[in-house]
Amino acid sequence: MTSPPDSEANFDHKIFVKTLSPALRAELTEARDGTSLTHLTLHGLALLLMVGLVGFAAPLWPLWMLGLGILISFLFTIEHEATHHTVVSGPKLNDWIGRFCGLAILLPFEWFRYFHLAHHRHTNIPGKDPELMGGPRPDTWPAFLLHISGLPYWIAMIRALVRNASGAPLEDFVPKGAIPRIRREARVMLALYSLAGLSLIWTPFLLWVWILPALLGQPFLRLFLLAEHGHCPFVANMFENTRTTFTNRVVRYLTWNASYHVEHHTLPMVPSYNLPLLHEHMQKHLKVTSSGYVAFSVEYPKGFQTGEPAK
Repeated sequence: MTSPPDSEANFDHKIFVKTLSPALRAELTEARDGTSLTHLTLHGLALLLMVGLVGFAAPLWPLWMLGLGILISFLFTIEHEATHHTVVSGPKLNDWIGRFCGLAILLPFEWFRYFHLAHHRHTNIPGKDPELMGGPRPDTWPAFLLHISGLPYWIAMIRALVRNASGAPLEDFVPKGAIPRIRREARVMLALYSLAGLSLIWTPFLLWVWILPALLGQPFLRLFLLAEHGHCPFVANMFENTRTTFTNRVVRYLTWNASYHVEHHTLPMVPSYNLPLLHEHMQKHLKVTSSGYVAFSVEYPKGFQTGEPAK
């Protein structure tokens, strides 16, 4: 990697990418399917273990339910990887992994793919970034508590599924050629949810091992995602509009290294297991970081008192 320009103030993510040698870029984007499949297997086995502990009311089962909820909610990070086709090298397998994860958390994969690509294209730009289309990030205690409850997320996803299935106009970020797939996906998902709802007539099993845990786990995901861009400037430079959060190995593994978020936004084609290597080359250029998710969750509400706008 060559030395960066003298003016660090003007050194942005685009210039950084140009400093990477072809050999390093090839190393960063190298696919290692065995690593991802092992990761997927461990996440799946942990889910099955928690389902067994909750389903059979093992001692301390309410705690296991919370753990199950966190594992379910963070299927989002696997679905997120699938939108970039970086879970495994096969695009079709990526898509099916993404669809399964989306089904578990009410996040339709085909629709989310285009939502997320638009987010990357217009990161933190009001009026363009779809993550900001629903309004600014929470800037008062009531808005903050409502946000992390997950309730706005569930309402938004139910509305999106109904809209996508009904034939109503879709968002501008959805290409016309993708509309039939998105319609079909939403209708299949609603049919499967209807069957799941009907099963509750005979057994509450899904209530205890899926619905309630997903509700309990969602606040942890909301706080995690809020740290990615919350209170970051509305600018195009990824070194400023995105935050990397330093955390422990367990959280990094659970979240597929998504805490290296500046790194991910700078080079979205880098698989999650190569983001630590990218971080080694980028860390001295990072402008917005946090020492941890607890620290971020404590610092974020301080902006309510100082009048700093939520971003």
